[in-house]
Amino acid sequence: MKKFINSKTAVAAILTANTSLFAQTTTAANSTDEYSKLAGAMVFLLIAFLFVLFFILSSPKYEYSAERKKRGESWIAKLSRIFNKTVPLEREKDIMLDHDFDGIKELNNSVPPWFNWLFYGTIIIGIVYMINYHVLGSGQVMIDEYLDEVKIANDKREELIRTGAFINENTVTVLTDAADLDKGKQIFTANCVQCHGPDGGGIVGPNLTDKNWIHGGGIKNIFKVITEGVPAKGMISWKTALTPKQIQQVSSYVLTFQGTTPAVGKAPEGEIWIDTETPKNQDSAKVKDSLKIKTDSVKVKQDTLKLKTDSSKVKKDTVKSK
Repeated sequence: MKKFINSKTAVAAILTANTSLFAQTTTAANSTDEYSKLAGAMVFLLIAFLFVLFFILSSPKYEYSAERKKRGESWIAKLSRIFNKTVPLEREKDIMLDHDFDGIKELNNSVPPWFNWLFYGTIIIGIVYMINYHVLGSGQVMIDEYLDEVKIANDKREELIRTGAFINENTVTVLTDAADLDKGKQIFTANCVQCHGPDGGGIVGPNLTDKNWIHGGGIKNIFKVITEGVPAKGMISWKTALTPKQIQQVSSYVLTFQGTTPAVGKAPEGEIWIDTETPKNQDSAKVKDSLKIKTDSVKVKQDTLKLKTDSSKVKKDTVKSK
């Protein structure tokens, strides 16, 4: 009885572990189709049933023997005989092998039918899986699921880039494309004209056409001011109304007012801003130009040396002919 209770405890532990594992797998595999989930559940239930049946029928209480046959078999005993194909204790000598080791003899028991059925079941499942995933293509293999997830991630990334989610005051750059500047103009006309005027001359807000800036000029400072606002001066924060991309567009448009002459411009406010930052592309262009000049000078020197060598060779040939 104690052995039977231990067996049942082991079955309960196995079922608990397998249940939690199956639940985690089902939760994680959101992209798996309903057919695959159903097939997995059926396989799990089949294995669990066979484990339970094996531990129950393995109890000595249900072992088959000639005496039990005389008294009459219960349905569980018959089931045990079918699943385990056990040999009665009285007939063990018929299946005993000839060799022994220190008096220990071995019985030539056949493989239990339940184990063979489980093996054949895995073959059938494998065939169904192959036809479903690799012949008909109705199911998604792991590489297809991976590629679909990568596509979804790339689409999300492109959307974030399109809306400017990665743009901030440290990474923002000046836009020069006509389409972006036109969108910036539309945003400025709809939201900024009331304070800065249509030509940037300033009304309530400061003049945007001169070189003086209250909070610093340049694309980064303008982007920051528009994003955070200046509550003390009555300018609201626009980060909830505009996307980072839109703020970049309107900031770039504001810079186009520099050097223009408004119809009615306010007096300069703040300090003159001198942009000390040099675009990286200009630096790289300068480096490339300097390298090109050096390369050209080396080439000229080589050509000069070649000409000198050729002239000395001509002189030698002239002397030789004389």
